[in-house]
Amino acid sequence: MPARDFFHSVERIGPVQIGTHRNRRTGQTSHAAVCTAERCGWSADYGSRSAAQLAARTHRCHIR
Repeated sequence: MPARDFFHSVERIGPVQIGTHRNRRTGQTSHAAVCTAERCGWSADYGSRSAAQLAARTHRCHIR
Protein backbone atom coordinates (compact mmCIF):
# COMPACT_ATOMS: atom_id res chain seq x y z
CA MET A 1 0.00 0.00 0.00
CA PRO A 2 1.58 3.34 -1.02
CA ALA A 3 2.06 6.01 1.59
CA ARG A 4 -0.10 9.12 1.25
CA ASP A 5 1.37 12.56 0.80
CA PHE A 6 -0.78 15.18 2.48
CA PHE A 7 -0.30 18.87 1.86
CA HIS A 8 -1.31 21.41 4.46
CA SER A 9 -0.89 25.17 4.85
CA VAL A 10 -1.64 25.66 1.17
CA GLU A 11 -1.45 29.23 -0.13
CA ARG A 12 -1.57 30.80 -3.57
CA ILE A 13 0.70 33.55 -4.92
CA GLY A 14 -0.37 34.42 -8.45
CA PRO A 15 -0.57 31.19 -10.46
CA VAL A 16 1.76 29.38 -8.02
CA GLN A 17 0.49 27.25 -5.13
CA ILE A 18 2.68 26.52 -2.12
CA GLY A 19 2.00 23.56 0.15
CA THR A 20 3.80 22.07 3.15
CA HIS A 21 4.29 18.31 3.37
CA ARG A 22 6.39 15.73 5.19
CA ASN A 23 8.99 13.98 3.03
CA ARG A 24 8.41 10.20 3.15
CA ARG A 25 12.06 9.29 2.64
CA THR A 26 13.69 11.59 5.20
CA GLY A 27 10.75 12.46 7.44
CA GLN A 28 11.57 16.17 7.20
CA THR A 29 9.11 18.93 6.41
CA SER A 30 9.38 20.29 2.86
CA HIS A 31 7.60 23.05 0.98
CA ALA A 32 6.50 22.51 -2.62
CA ALA A 33 5.85 25.35 -5.07
CA VAL A 34 3.84 24.41 -8.18
CA CYS A 35 2.70 26.59 -11.07
CA THR A 36 -0.94 25.89 -11.95
CA ALA A 37 -0.89 27.69 -15.31
CA GLU A 38 -1.81 25.51 -18.25
CA ARG A 39 1.23 23.93 -20.01
CA CYS A 40 3.76 25.50 -17.62
CA GLY A 41 4.84 22.41 -15.66
CA TRP A 42 7.16 24.22 -13.22
CA SER A 43 7.51 22.83 -9.69
CA ALA A 44 10.20 22.70 -7.01
CA ASP A 45 10.74 21.58 -3.40
CA TYR A 46 12.30 23.89 -0.83
CA GLY A 47 13.55 23.47 2.72
CA SER A 48 11.93 26.65 4.02
CA ARG A 49 8.60 28.33 3.45
CA SER A 50 10.22 31.71 2.78
CA ALA A 51 12.31 30.21 -0.05
CA ALA A 52 9.17 28.74 -1.64
CA GLN A 53 7.38 32.10 -1.33
CA LEU A 54 10.30 33.92 -2.95
CA ALA A 55 10.32 31.44 -5.83
CA ALA A 56 6.56 31.88 -6.26
CA ARG A 57 6.86 35.67 -6.37
CA THR A 58 9.67 35.62 -8.94
CA HIS A 59 8.34 32.79 -11.16
CA ARG A 60 7.50 33.77 -14.72
CA CYS A 61 5.81 31.31 -17.07
CA HIS A 62 7.50 30.92 -20.45
CA ILE A 63 4.46 29.67 -22.34
CA ARG A 64 4.27 30.52 -26.03
